[in-house]
Amino acid sequence: MSKKHFLKLLDFTEEEIKNLINLSAKLKKDKKLGIEEKTLIGKNIALIFEKTSTRTRCAFEVAASDQGAHTTYLDSSGSQIGKKESIKDTAKVLGRMFDGIQYRGYAQKSVEDLALYSGVPVWNGLTDSAHPTQIIADFLTILEHKGKLKGIKLAYVGDGRNNVANSLLVGAAKLGLDFRIVAPQNLFPEKKLMDICYKISEKTEAKLTFTDSIEKGLTDVDAIYTDVWVSMGETKDVWEKRINSLIPYQVNNKAMSYAKKNAIFLHCLPAFHDLETDIGNEIFKEFGEKELEVSDDVFQSKNSVVFDQAENRLHSIKAIMVSSFNN
Repeated sequence: MSKKHFLKLLDFTEEEIKNLINLSAKLKKDKKLGIEEKTLIGKNIALIFEKTSTRTRCAFEVAASDQGAHTTYLDSSGSQIGKKESIKDTAKVLGRMFDGIQYRGYAQKSVEDLALYSGVPVWNGLTDSAHPTQIIADFLTILEHKGKLKGIKLAYVGDGRNNVANSLLVGAAKLGLDFRIVAPQNLFPEKKLMDICYKISEKTEAKLTFTDSIEKGLTDVDAIYTDVWVSMGETKDVWEKRINSLIPYQVNNKAMSYAKKNAIFLHCLPAFHDLETDIGNEIFKEFGEKELEVSDDVFQSKNSVVFDQAENRLHSIKAIMVSSFNN
């Protein structure tokens, strides 16, 4: 990478994104062969989590450990970020103590301010508008299963204007995919982002489609991707409205039947596909739905690569950190 920060995919060229995917694959192979070179020995990394996570936290901690670095976990209850201390002041303090900072939280401005004032590499583990580390893992997974990225037909189904959809759209435009967002029209991405990506696609030959038609969006695709419909903490009236709007966009066997027979299913997790969680049971009691964005039979099917995808968070995040310190 030419930049030390990793804040959003719009900051990077097609070549830089490809390099990160390729480095992720190399580091994955080296780890499995037991020949991984440690390049971050002695580095100290702060992990700021205003929003909790399983995959992002574990991926950063294991990736750092594999590379010889140490991590300090800071959640909303264990720090004064945004309460007694501004992001700007926090950045200046942490930049004096740590060699790198990961931020997972709400506003994109927060991670941008950390990068602006800390003086050390900053990585976006998720904000309300972007989830760039996830997309490197997603594209590595698609590459592993399909052998290429350019021209691959990828459909994202559901809430088409959330952080994952936004970052997938940018990544697909940069790398020349045939990318479709399949969603109700009121859940399409913001027009400004769509226009930016259309302009990018003119150079990369990406094909971008936004449709509310399941059949049009999913016919003959190589991969189908979905994500949760509502974030934790949103009110029940939001849940009810979103569920009623998106139930027709559930990825089930009928939806998968439009795709190629060997199409893969992706989900960044966690997924509401059964009643084996407290939230799943709460949704069932409140709304009568046993499954939301994906049916359990699709989630458990041979086409599902969600756990390959989850593992690849480790390797892609490792590549991002290594690249930041060695640019």
